Amino acid sequence: MSKEKRALYIIFGATGDLASRKLYPALYRLYSKGYLKEHFAVIGTARREWSDEYYQNIVKEAVDSISDSEADAEAFSSHFRYQSHNVNDSEHYHTLKNLADSLDTKYDIQGNRIFYLSMSPNFFGTITKHLRDQKLVTENGFNRVIIEKPFGTDFESSQHLNNEINDSFDENQLYRIDHYLGKEMVQTILALRFSNRLIKESWNSDSLSSIQVTLSEDLGVEERGGYYDKSGALRDMVQNHILQIVSLLTMDEPDSYTTENVRKEKLAVLKSLKRPNVAEDFVRGQYSFSDNGNLKAYRDEEKVSADSMTETYVAGKVTVDTDKWRDVPIYIRTGKRMKEKTSRVDVLWKKTDQQIFDEGDSILTIHISPDEGIELQLNDKKIGPGMEIQPVSLEAMRSKEMLKARPEAYEKLLLDVLNGDETHFAHWGEVAASWKYVDFIREAWNKDLENIPFYTACSMGPKEADDLLAKDNQKWLYNPNK
Repeated sequence: MSKEKRALYIIFGATGDLASRKLYPALYRLYSKGYLKEHFAVIGTARREWSDEYYQNIVKEAVDSISDSEADAEAFSSHFRYQSHNVNDSEHYHTLKNLADSLDTKYDIQGNRIFYLSMSPNFFGTITKHLRDQKLVTENGFNRVIIEKPFGTDFESSQHLNNEINDSFDENQLYRIDHYLGKEMVQTILALRFSNRLIKESWNSDSLSSIQVTLSEDLGVEERGGYYDKSGALRDMVQNHILQIVSLLTMDEPDSYTTENVRKEKLAVLKSLKRPNVAEDFVRGQYSFSDNGNLKAYRDEEKVSADSMTETYVAGKVTVDTDKWRDVPIYIRTGKRMKEKTSRVDVLWKKTDQQIFDEGDSILTIHISPDEGIELQLNDKKIGPGMEIQPVSLEAMRSKEMLKARPEAYEKLLLDVLNGDETHFAHWGEVAASWKYVDFIREAWNKDLENIPFYTACSMGPKEADDLLAKDNQKWLYNPNK
């Protein structure tokens, strides 16, 4: 039985960096694996005046390093067309509809359409309204909308945005993409928790001392200074990636592995997040110069205000206010210009009740990226006389060959959209609950715009982040400085 899918993609923002770096390579991988073949087409739209030929060359360049052959890349790119487009002009949508209908007929796509909105959220409502009003939405196939973050800048703006889109599309047609949810090791969390009795039975407040989530980046804001100075780490990373990971780490086991049941349990977690004492439970920071002076401070980055108070670092203690999790602190941190680039989860077990040995820590580490795999630190007897205890590590890390062969996050998520599987996409309820939590922190920080701790570039953040855990007699388990 063929696994080939039929779909017409219309990408708004087709000339952007995301399209070239992520979307075109992801679509090519689906093409090379047979999920897309003869019955698909792509229309790229943006304001630039490009020809079909020029656009197809851009696509070929984007997949050059992964294509099987020049002929294969040529065959793939031949399914792409380009239309210069003003999203506010109704006439342009009529032209777009004619092109879409002709490609639907040419490639026998049967009315299946995927609209990818890779533009400023300000245009989402306008685009979706025109798609419905100008009848680009078909009646004989599926119609699905992929939405890139940021989905609003706070709860109020995200709700307004959502209402605009819902005027034209139902919730079950919307796919709010968070590439972290497409990462292999993020998807592994539920399998690890619920298919291993050893872990499942001890994943609770009786056994766990803390859970720590670290998403650190070694780069600065680079060319994104203009966007980042209006966003900051709290909105850019905590509201989406980190809180999504927290929900997977603490959700109850669903009745079955279905989109509806998984979303139900994730939403229950996000709704139960306790409003923090921001002054006590959260720390912000901003990177300054590196010790050797070869890296800029954040305030010296292009398009960043010279007196900016935007945080490039966030650390906090998150409390899931339920009987099962209330007593387990969940420490989170994320930042730019840190010591190393890594995304990982570290889970620390409590010491055993009856300590007849001088035991060390029992730690499970889930390596999300760039390394992928799991690592379990346990205690063992040291070889020789006596009963001296030493730590041992049980590892299941993915090799370079495995990492090269595994599908990229965008590839997996685009395949999910083709299959109509919404499990690894954020539901509006999750987005709303996350924004309400983050807005509470943001509002507290907005009342104090005079003080922000600085941290040296290429460090692991300000001292205040270490003090945050020290108050609980805890420490960051991941510390590359040591």
